[in-house]
Order: sequence, then structure tokens, then C-alpha cells
Amino acid sequence: MPEGSYHHGNLRAALLERAEAVLTESGAVGLSLRGLARDLGVSHAAPTRHFRDRQAVLDALVVNGFTELNGRLRAAADEPGPVEQRLIALGRAYLGFAVERAALLQLMFTAKHEEQSSQELRELGHQALEIAAHLITEAQRNGIVRTGDPARLAQIAFSTVHGLATLAVGGLLDDTPLDEATDLALQVLLAGLRATP
Repeated sequence: MPEGSYHHGNLRAALLERAEAVLTESGAVGLSLRGLARDLGVSHAAPTRHFRDRQAVLDALVVNGFTELNGRLRAAADEPGPVEQRLIALGRAYLGFAVERAALLQLMFTAKHEEQSSQELRELGHQALEIAAHLITEAQRNGIVRTGDPARLAQIAFSTVHGLATLAVGGLLDDTPLDEATDLALQVLLAGLRATP
């Protein structure tokens, strides 16, 4: 959002939108309430009506990020269709978020593992795994996915798609288009998860 572009409306949402842009451009170290106020063309005191300090902005970004990620994953898991198709949609939903919002995702994971993280944040941070484990359980009941602890299988699945996202964000896929890499990774992942006859 260009400097001075905020006029009237939801200042809290505008602050968070600008904060995520700053996070993407220069990392958390570049974020300050004064800077956000300057960028939005409001008084230096205006952001403190919504956030007590810089950490409160970061915390809100993390909560919003997990809420959005979990919403995307839940929508993919709950869409109509065969469970295998929904597993693929789940992987695509995670990859989409991880590539589009890489800086936010890194902040989310860092905050989730900090000792002082809130109960709300820890619960939000575990929902993605729970959504995936629930879908894997359904796939196991249908005989599509191998037996085993659904949460552990979900962790392995997430490590695969997260690894691909990390390579994509880092520009390490060379000449392989992300769509092609995604298709292949999800095919290989499903082959590994598939129940043996």
C-alpha cells in the first residue's frame, strides 16, 4: 500500500496488510508502529489504538496467518469428491499458501515454537496437522492409505510439500515449473501413502 493511501475504513486491517508487506520486503526487523503509521499516512499514535506494540502486530499476523492457512486446508479437505482427490487438494492448498506467503509462514512457524507462545497460537498451529490427519484417517478407512499413525503420516506428507515450497521460494527448482513439480511431488507422495494390496 503506497504511503498516504489509507484514509478511512478498517485501520487494523490496513495495518496488518501493510505489516505483512513490510515483513515480505525487509523481514520482521523492518517492522515498526511508526513506520506503519507513516506508510499509511496516519498519526504515529493511531496504530496504538489497535496494537500496543510491534510484538502485538507480529502476534496478530501469526494468528491471522494460521487462521487463513487452516481455512484453506479445511476447505480442501471438505470439498466434495473422492478422498484421494481431496488429499491432492490439501497438498495444493498448503503449497499455494507456503509459496504465496513465504515470509508470513516462516514467522508463523517461528512464533509457534517460541516458549512464550500462547495457548491459542499453539492450538491454531496444530490444526493443519489435525486436518490432514483426519483426512488420512478417512482414507485409511476407505483402504486407500496404508495403516499407521495418521498424525505421523500427516507429518511426513507436510514435510514433502513444505520441502517443495521451500525449494520453489528459494528459486531452486531450476527449469521445472512449480505446477509440474507439484503434480509430480503429490503423485510420489500418494504412491508412498497408498495401501499395498
